[in-house]
Amino acid sequence: MEVHNGEEYQKIEPYDKRYGNHLPPAIVAYTSGDNETLSLPFFVSRSEYAENVRTAALDVDLRRTEIPDNRMLLVDYGTHLEVLISNLMLGSEALRGAIIAHAKVSRLASWRCIIQLNHPAAPKTKSPITGKRGVQLTEELEKYISNLKKCATCWHYNEKTDSYVLDFLVDEATRVAFRNYWESASHLYRSLHKLAMLNDLIIPKSARNRVKKEIDKRRFASRLPEPQDETKVFRFEEVRFFKGEESSYDKSVDYVSLSDGEHQQAEIFGIFGMLNQPNVLFLLDEPESHFNPRWRVKFIRRLMELPVQSMSSQEVVLTSHAPFVASDISRDQVRIFTKNQDDTLEISKPEIETYGATYDRILSHCFGVEPPISEIAQAEIKEVSQNGSPEEIKELMDRLGSSVERALLADRLIEISRK
Repeated sequence: MEVHNGEEYQKIEPYDKRYGNHLPPAIVAYTSGDNETLSLPFFVSRSEYAENVRTAALDVDLRRTEIPDNRMLLVDYGTHLEVLISNLMLGSEALRGAIIAHAKVSRLASWRCIIQLNHPAAPKTKSPITGKRGVQLTEELEKYISNLKKCATCWHYNEKTDSYVLDFLVDEATRVAFRNYWESASHLYRSLHKLAMLNDLIIPKSARNRVKKEIDKRRFASRLPEPQDETKVFRFEEVRFFKGEESSYDKSVDYVSLSDGEHQQAEIFGIFGMLNQPNVLFLLDEPESHFNPRWRVKFIRRLMELPVQSMSSQEVVLTSHAPFVASDISRDQVRIFTKNQDDTLEISKPEIETYGATYDRILSHCFGVEPPISEIAQAEIKEVSQNGSPEEIKELMDRLGSSVERALLADRLIEISRK
């Protein structure tokens, strides 16, 4: 790393204590699909944490130490409930409302988490310290489980599989209990995320090593296999919400009943609401991909209106194929990535000012889509305009929606009629 000291660039080595001061406190990635180029480095980092826990838990001295937090956090469909639960338990009332308001639910009703350490899919390791078999824990992680038990409305323990089922009915008393052990939503998230990262211990070590080697060689085609829910060390179940003023648990709705767009918006708003330190770097891959057109138009404004104070001091790199996003952002903040025929990548600024521009202009200048209609309709319009009779042109116009192309077709009809 090189840092400018006012006169020249000074090199700082990774072992220098100042090195970490110049890194973002967190690098948060979000992907709505299977973008391996973005997600795989985060998967490897997560897997290394799980391996570090396994090693430390088997050492008398190391198991008392806290494994350092990972700066790299990936939020996807497999991990987003950690974000949602943390925000809805310990976020401010205003933030809790903003995260779920557009999903037409009013508040979190209840949730369950399951922790299983010695089920059939668990490692067969036996601790020389505790004598237990299965997934081994450091004292830090044991403390998190103990705190969750203290906050739970009720819980059940299965000694044979060393498993816990913890249920939480959510009211203000539950939140008070959580605040006694976790000072913020991000603190709770870190604890839940550390438990969830142990799920990688269920993945065969050979698979983890294979993916790591391929990433080192810049090969991003492979990915880590995802453990089945029933084999995971840590998972959520039965996350339920109230609608409106309803307070009957019998009438609460399950989180899985919400649409993909409602899930996605809650995830995005949740990570911004929770990770609110200055200089956090967010890497968002098509964060609006599952939204309906109305939500896409409102996405940037809703994001900027979140009741979070530090957003102006954070950095966001966002990829999108939607003109709605570019229309809310200045030209100076937009870059167009174009792959040439020789597979080289060209990066350029838009030729037009994108902020406030119409979607047609953005589609034309940024995405090369002109005219902005489907190719099937475009081909039929071209064919009828060049070779069609007046009756064929009239028939096609009756089937077309309002557009510049329809107006040009009307001009063509007038031109033919005058001959």
